[in-house]
Amino acid sequence: MSSTVKMLYAADAPIDPLKNKTVAIIGFGSQGHAHAQNLRESGVNVIVSNRRDSANGRLALAKGFDLLSIEDAIQKSDLAILTLPDERQPEIYNASIKGRLKPGMALGFTHGFNVHFKTIEIPTNVDVIMAAPKGPGHLVRSEFEKGGGVPCLAAVAQDATGHARSLALAWANGVGGARSGIIETTFKDECETDLFGEQAVLCGGLSALIKAGFETLTEAGYPPEMAYFETVHEVKLIVDLIYQGGLDYMRYSISNTAEWGDLKTGPRIVTDQTKAEMRKILKEIQDGTFARGWRAEYEGGMKEFKRLYEADNNHPVEVTGRKLRAMMTWLNAKTPPKD
Repeated sequence: MSSTVKMLYAADAPIDPLKNKTVAIIGFGSQGHAHAQNLRESGVNVIVSNRRDSANGRLALAKGFDLLSIEDAIQKSDLAILTLPDERQPEIYNASIKGRLKPGMALGFTHGFNVHFKTIEIPTNVDVIMAAPKGPGHLVRSEFEKGGGVPCLAAVAQDATGHARSLALAWANGVGGARSGIIETTFKDECETDLFGEQAVLCGGLSALIKAGFETLTEAGYPPEMAYFETVHEVKLIVDLIYQGGLDYMRYSISNTAEWGDLKTGPRIVTDQTKAEMRKILKEIQDGTFARGWRAEYEGGMKEFKRLYEADNNHPVEVTGRKLRAMMTWLNAKTPPKD
């Protein structure tokens, strides 16, 4: 397995193309709050559009941003970055953005979903670019504040001006990506690998593994508190070791007994059948099956989404976890904000 990927840093991605330009962040959510603040602190003129009567809107105001309507933000900007949820972008784009894009301006995305799967139609006289940090927005922000940065993917889907690439790289630099490395890619590759990672490993796969492990222990009669510590709490400890030094460093850091269990037993959990299902999941992402299903779920009122969410939110592993995390004052336990 070989790769021709080249990591780009600040010298390869000067921020100059963003100087003397106005960047509009549409949505002050997970990625939006980080891009807005990081770009502002990188010397870029940033404006923000978000509903005032929401947790994100109140946060934007608290951070010193005035809030504009989407229409005004588009009119005032040279680069408009959509950080709204994927499922909401088409309707908001069609209602408030599409007919207001100025020739020569740029439209930015932090994920390739709607461009790659063609759920929105973008005129040919604007640049279409992407800067996608490989981490959640809170990490993009906190690493930037520490003087570091989260690695970033940059891509160009449409180059109307001849300057789209330099603009995308400048944006990736401005949010901190050039401090740890920028990789140039395509909207297709970013979108498909991101969806697969979320579904098969990082979120879907890990969540299902945690629940199955918790259920196996509690069904065998072990206390739920002990099951929680073994299948949830300690996940961070292991993941941090992998994050710092890969699987090898994690195995170096654990006991020989744990390492033997890892090497010998892991393949019994993730089997050839599991990998075959992963290939099926990837195929459904590549051929648009997942995207069409997600659009249909959203347009149908997200009834199945809400049912599944409530079932998981009330799963015994979550009930136990909320109780235990409340006792661990040093943990700085988090709960999602409510509008």
